[in-house]
Amino acid sequence: MGAKRKSRTETKAVEAKHEARLRRAFPVVGIGASAGGIEAITSLLKALPKLPGMAFVFIIHQDPKYESNLAQILARSTAMPVEVIRSDTAAEPNHLYLPPPGAELSIEGGVLKLHERTSSGTPSVIDNFFVSLAEDQGSRAISVVLSGSASDGTRGTKEIKAEGGITFAQDDSASVKSMPQSATEAGYVDFVLPADKIAAELVRIAHHDYVTEPSQGRFSEQELLKLYTLIHKKYDIDFTHYKPTTIERRIRRRMALRKVSTLREYLPIARDDQHEVEQLYADILIKVTGFFRDAEVFGTLQRDVFPELLRERDNDPIRVWVPGCATGEEAYSIAISLLEVVGEHKFSCPIQIFATDVSDMAIERARVGLYPESISTEVSPERLRRFFGRINGGYRVSKAVRDCCVFARQNVTKDPPFSKLDFISCRNVMIYFGTMLQRKVISIFHYALRPNGFLLLGSSETIGNFGELFGTVDRKHKIYRKKTVAARPPVDFDMAKPSPPPERREAKHEAEAPNAVFREADRVLLNRFSPTGVLINDSLDVVQFRGRTSRYLELPPGTASFNLLKMAREGLLADLRAAIHTARKKEAPERREGIQIKVNEHAATVNLEVIPFIGTSKERFMLVLFDEPRSSSNPGSAARKSRPETETRQVTRLKRELQATREYLQSIIEEQEAMNEELRSANEEIQSSNEELQSTNEELETAKEELQSSNEELTTMNEELETRNDELAVANNDLLNLFSAVDIPIVMLDAGLRIRRFNAGAQRVLNLIASDVGRPATDLKTTLSIDNLDELIAQVVDTLEVRELQVKDRDGRTQLLRIRPYKTADNKIDGAILVLIDLDVIRKQRPRG
Repeated sequence: MGAKRKSRTETKAVEAKHEARLRRAFPVVGIGASAGGIEAITSLLKALPKLPGMAFVFIIHQDPKYESNLAQILARSTAMPVEVIRSDTAAEPNHLYLPPPGAELSIEGGVLKLHERTSSGTPSVIDNFFVSLAEDQGSRAISVVLSGSASDGTRGTKEIKAEGGITFAQDDSASVKSMPQSATEAGYVDFVLPADKIAAELVRIAHHDYVTEPSQGRFSEQELLKLYTLIHKKYDIDFTHYKPTTIERRIRRRMALRKVSTLREYLPIARDDQHEVEQLYADILIKVTGFFRDAEVFGTLQRDVFPELLRERDNDPIRVWVPGCATGEEAYSIAISLLEVVGEHKFSCPIQIFATDVSDMAIERARVGLYPESISTEVSPERLRRFFGRINGGYRVSKAVRDCCVFARQNVTKDPPFSKLDFISCRNVMIYFGTMLQRKVISIFHYALRPNGFLLLGSSETIGNFGELFGTVDRKHKIYRKKTVAARPPVDFDMAKPSPPPERREAKHEAEAPNAVFREADRVLLNRFSPTGVLINDSLDVVQFRGRTSRYLELPPGTASFNLLKMAREGLLADLRAAIHTARKKEAPERREGIQIKVNEHAATVNLEVIPFIGTSKERFMLVLFDEPRSSSNPGSAARKSRPETETRQVTRLKRELQATREYLQSIIEEQEAMNEELRSANEEIQSSNEELQSTNEELETAKEELQSSNEELTTMNEELETRNDELAVANNDLLNLFSAVDIPIVMLDAGLRIRRFNAGAQRVLNLIASDVGRPATDLKTTLSIDNLDELIAQVVDTLEVRELQVKDRDGRTQLLRIRPYKTADNKIDGAILVLIDLDVIRKQRPRG
């Protein structure tokens, strides 16, 4: 009994400790849904335990005109308290919160706050709450997008993932797939699961250290370097000098998704799964961005900066660089702002915007320029009308704006920058860099800008200690202007050699201390015992002096020169020149001994050695070394030497100099003869080449005439094609307007009986969506009570006869279904046309007899 009582007591203590831990740090789950969302949220709630350890906030599109019973409906599916928010409410774990119909919700400091719904048009209540959830909760924010139409929730999902939160979306089990599909296709969803499976994953994540203990210790430096090496090998980008807190937070997020708790467990996953490295790389680079982010900044640019850049320009383009452009919103916002200023002030200069990022996926999205409907909360209706077009349930940037922007992959910390720029916008990029990278990037920006060019930084960024390079234009909005300085700061583009992987740098650091000692010992020995000499290049110019060479060399009078032959002292020149020539010719060391030179009016004997070698850059160098023979007798013996012996030594020296001169002259003669022979051969080749060039020139003249004739034909053909394209454009516009004007549902099928086109009436009556184009007609779940539709269509295509039959829809309305063959201009059958006519409406409109 005592043991059992103790066990129960311990169990209760553990449960109390666990509950207290969850209360200290618990995730807040934002759930967004629209059509079909109640069924999905019910399934999710039923799969949750009684105490999941999270706070849940459910946002659904509701009509504010009607009273909602949503709280009572959801209370039947969960044991958690379901609370409709009426005033400021602090979020608590194991609670489900709902906003009242017609209200928007945000969270600030863990407190849920109500706001009046101000936006009209496309609903964005889910996006707005997700954005506030990301800003307030950071890594404890979780988003779930369930069944619904349109794309509300996509932008907020991106914000939550960028702040380190976890994101979910319902899979194909959703009744209406538009909302979860939009978030998934945008690339910001971590888990795509059925609603009940989402519940199980939520419970697991709620107990992970990433959520419950956000302030964890630092990773092991050695393990972190191994992970950096994996990323460096795949993407050639080194995160060593990025801010470690940001990088480690993104790594811990991936660890939570892969269900591991330590970096040691995560390393084998990243090493064996290349897809995981891709996901980690994308997570590290994800950046919060949007159209016209910080509207006041763009207002200042349009009022003060852009007009000044555009003044006094002829046809020179205005050049802009947007490093770290992510998915392109910032670059397109600047392009739109510039186009507005150009139009307002009647400027005519072209616009060039270079937008770069290290993420290939982000660059591809930016080039396409396709964004969800939720951007209507960031872009004004006037700008949407002028600079965007509606397409596939979203917006696409117009061609005029896209033509101003060039997107490319570039690492701003490593690759050479663009030059002669007027404006650089680098917002919220340098906050991820360490101090060393920040200094380097600021120097690169100063190099890339024209004199008086402008630099725009993010609200949390500054130029730091580079006040001598940039002057402040607007301190509040972080706008700076380049200063002209006497000495430009050094800029390293890392072009000579790629930086070694972090793992190698670590090994180098470990061996650095003993290597430094060895190098110092080598230096001491070389300075003490190595012979005096010089290092010369292939032009005989001195590159380096080694030891005291003034006894053998002296600077010549006149124009300054380091040419070795001009610096040689009297008596040394002939042997020096001959030795260099011989060593260069034989590619082997050459030594001359007993050379008599004149040093300060005194004679001296010196030995000379020339050693040729090839440098690392494949350039030829030579070491010229000097040493003096040691005297074998004492100083007094020199005075007792006989005069004939001295004369004999002088004669020997003169003979050696004469022999050296003869050898040198002979070598010059041989080189001259060889050069003459080469010149004769070259002259013959030039004459032959001249004949060939004359023949080629005649052929080119003939080809030029043929090309001119072909060009005229192509010009004529191009004019015909342009005329035909104009006619096709008019016909296409007529067809689109006809489809829009006709209120009768019309569906066109191709030869394979797949949907080719349909109008708004068919979309409304038959529940069609844009993605149904290309689907077989037999796959459609129409509202018509007809079983053999495919047989009827096939019969019409085979017999070429128009079929009409009356059918009823699910509401009991009588419809006239007319099926006719689709004929091309050359009278070929290429499908079928389905037309529906509501007979009940026609009967009501007939006058009563």
